[in-house]
Amino acid sequence: MTLQEIIEHLDLKLLTDPKDFSTIEPTCGYSSDLLSCVMAGAPHGSVWITLQAHSNIIAVATLLELSAIVITEGAMPEPATLAKANEEGVVILSTEKPTFHVIGKLWEMGFHC
Repeated sequence: MTLQEIIEHLDLKLLTDPKDFSTIEPTCGYSSDLLSCVMAGAPHGSVWITLQAHSNIIAVATLLELSAIVITEGAMPEPATLAKANEEGVVILSTEKPTFHVIGKLWEMGFHC
Protein backbone atom coordinates (compact mmCIF):
# COMPACT_ATOMS: atom_id res chain seq x y z
CA MET A 1 0.00 0.00 0.00
CA THR A 2 1.33 3.43 -0.90
CA LEU A 3 1.16 6.67 0.99
CA GLN A 4 -0.86 8.08 -1.92
CA GLU A 5 -3.55 5.43 -1.36
CA ILE A 6 -3.66 6.25 2.35
CA ILE A 7 -3.94 9.99 1.67
CA GLU A 8 -6.79 9.49 -0.79
CA HIS A 9 -8.72 6.91 1.24
CA LEU A 10 -8.59 8.93 4.45
CA ASP A 11 -8.99 12.29 2.67
CA LEU A 12 -5.91 13.65 4.42
CA LYS A 13 -4.73 17.21 3.93
CA LEU A 14 -1.08 17.70 2.99
CA LEU A 15 0.60 20.35 5.15
CA THR A 16 4.14 20.03 3.78
CA ASP A 17 5.70 20.08 0.33
CA PRO A 18 4.27 17.60 -2.19
CA LYS A 19 6.20 14.49 -3.20
CA ASP A 20 5.49 11.46 -5.35
CA PHE A 21 3.53 9.65 -2.64
CA SER A 22 2.81 6.75 -5.01
CA THR A 23 6.44 5.65 -4.55
CA ILE A 24 6.38 5.74 -0.73
CA GLU A 25 5.34 2.42 0.83
CA PRO A 26 5.01 2.71 4.61
CA THR A 27 6.23 -0.32 6.51
CA CYS A 28 3.66 -0.14 9.29
CA GLY A 29 1.58 2.23 11.37
CA TYR A 30 2.13 3.46 14.90
CA SER A 31 0.05 5.59 17.23
CA SER A 32 1.13 7.33 20.40
CA ASP A 33 1.21 10.85 21.74
CA LEU A 34 4.26 10.22 23.92
CA LEU A 35 7.43 10.94 21.98
CA SER A 36 9.48 8.50 24.06
CA CYS A 37 7.06 5.70 23.21
CA VAL A 38 7.26 6.54 19.51
CA MET A 39 11.06 6.55 19.61
CA ALA A 40 11.08 3.17 21.36
CA GLY A 41 8.28 1.46 19.44
CA ALA A 42 7.60 2.92 16.01
CA PRO A 43 9.04 0.78 13.23
CA HIS A 44 11.44 2.44 10.80
CA GLY A 45 9.50 3.81 7.81
CA SER A 46 6.10 3.71 9.47
CA VAL A 47 3.23 6.19 9.47
CA TRP A 48 2.82 7.88 12.85
CA ILE A 49 -0.72 8.84 13.88
CA THR A 50 -0.81 11.45 16.67
CA LEU A 51 -2.51 14.59 17.87
CA GLN A 52 0.86 16.15 18.72
CA ALA A 53 1.69 19.12 16.50
CA HIS A 54 4.72 20.73 18.18
CA SER A 55 8.18 20.98 16.65
CA ASN A 56 9.62 17.93 18.46
CA ILE A 57 7.62 15.62 16.19
CA ILE A 58 10.00 16.53 13.37
CA ALA A 59 13.04 15.30 15.31
CA VAL A 60 11.32 11.99 16.06
CA ALA A 61 10.18 11.52 12.46
CA THR A 62 13.68 12.27 11.19
CA LEU A 63 15.32 9.93 13.69
CA LEU A 64 13.07 7.03 12.66
CA GLU A 65 12.88 7.99 8.97
CA LEU A 66 9.09 7.79 9.15
CA SER A 67 7.03 7.77 5.97
CA ALA A 68 4.65 10.40 7.32
CA ILE A 69 3.05 11.94 10.37
CA VAL A 70 -0.75 12.11 10.44
CA ILE A 71 -1.89 14.79 12.88
CA THR A 72 -5.44 14.14 14.07
CA GLU A 73 -8.30 16.06 15.67
CA GLY A 74 -7.57 19.23 13.70
CA ALA A 75 -4.39 20.04 15.61
CA MET A 76 -2.26 22.39 13.53
CA PRO A 77 1.52 22.80 13.64
CA GLU A 78 3.10 26.24 13.80
CA PRO A 79 4.55 27.59 10.51
CA ALA A 80 8.09 27.10 11.89
CA THR A 81 7.33 23.42 12.49
CA LEU A 82 6.13 23.00 8.91
CA ALA A 83 9.20 24.82 7.61
CA LYS A 84 11.45 22.47 9.60
CA ALA A 85 9.51 19.46 8.30
CA ASN A 86 10.06 20.62 4.71
CA GLU A 87 13.75 21.21 5.42
CA GLU A 88 14.08 17.66 6.82
CA GLY A 89 11.87 16.03 4.17
CA VAL A 90 9.22 14.99 6.70
CA VAL A 91 5.69 14.54 5.33
CA ILE A 92 2.97 15.97 7.57
CA LEU A 93 -0.68 15.20 6.91
CA SER A 94 -3.74 16.40 8.78
CA THR A 95 -7.31 15.38 9.49
CA GLU A 96 -10.16 16.59 11.67
CA LYS A 97 -10.96 12.96 12.53
CA PRO A 98 -9.90 11.44 15.87
CA THR A 99 -6.94 9.10 16.09
CA PHE A 100 -9.17 6.06 16.70
CA HIS A 101 -11.06 6.74 13.45
CA VAL A 102 -7.85 7.02 11.41
CA ILE A 103 -6.47 3.77 12.81
CA GLY A 104 -9.76 1.98 12.14
CA LYS A 105 -9.82 3.17 8.53
CA LEU A 106 -6.23 2.04 8.02
CA TRP A 107 -7.13 -1.37 9.42
CA GLU A 108 -10.15 -1.60 7.09
CA MET A 109 -7.81 -0.85 4.16
CA GLY A 110 -5.73 -3.89 5.12
CA PHE A 111 -2.88 -1.87 6.57
CA HIS A 112 -1.87 -4.46 9.19
CA CYS A 113 1.55 -4.71 10.73
